[in-house]
Amino acid sequence: MELLALNQPTAGDLRFITTAMKIVTDLERIGDQAVNIAQRTIELNPEPQLKPYVDLPRMAEKAQRMVKESLDAFVSRDTDLARRVCGEDAEVDALKEQIFRELLTYMMEDAKTIPRAIRLILVSRFLERVADHATNIAEMVVYLVESKMVRHMLA
Repeated sequence: MELLALNQPTAGDLRFITTAMKIVTDLERIGDQAVNIAQRTIELNPEPQLKPYVDLPRMAEKAQRMVKESLDAFVSRDTDLARRVCGEDAEVDALKEQIFRELLTYMMEDAKTIPRAIRLILVSRFLERVADHATNIAEMVVYLVESKMVRHMLA
């Protein structure tokens, strides 16, 4: 805020400052999602595993990579990398839907699985939100470098 008030930054510098401020908000929200995931994991830990965890780790790895790559794109001002991150969001969304459908089947077959399945569905939702925040960061990188608003246009 001090930079804005005292230095009257030019258009490019102003875009950098405002982008950095917005990215901080997305990073904070990613942290909130990490807390939610940790809480559900603590709840799930004493329970027997409902099914082999295959898609959730894949989803987590993709979401983590998206966060890292979106920040790399910001630091290097790499719009190609930022656009690739945006394109990966659909894969994470598809995994979330697949996990939901599979866990819904477990719940319909045996009502005792419902609490565990709901927690796993929530974890998938939280991971999907992490990927969404990474996508937001990547879209802001395109804005920073190209002065183009691409929100909801990339994928």
